[in-house]
Amino acid sequence: GPLTSAWLANLFDRVKFENSDAAVAFVGMDPRPCDSGQKRGRRRLSKRGPSEGRRLLFNAAMAAEKSPIWAPTYAHYRQLGWASTAAIMIIARKILRIAYILTKNGSSFDPHLVPIKI
Repeated sequence: GPLTSAWLANLFDRVKFENSDAAVAFVGMDPRPCDSGQKRGRRRLSKRGPSEGRRLLFNAAMAAEKSPIWAPTYAHYRQLGWASTAAIMIIARKILRIAYILTKNGSSFDPHLVPIKI
């Protein structure tokens, strides 16, 4: 929506990221491990950075998973056994990465290039 796109435009204008992983980490949507020795702990979101951005991207992903462009991606992750919230967060990260690429390249969005699963 317009609010999310305005927030993303402001973010990419103010902060110059090295790559899309840096943008995901800045917003706090990257999974952080809780490992020790041979124990592999649960991955959780780092939640570092602007909470408003995470909220906007989560809401955008919730709306996107109902659209014909993103519905197959959501269904794919649900069939793999991911919880609905986790599948929505995956889509939110994908939206953030796509916005980063579009901003960096100065191109426009082509819905036919949305990957179903990656």
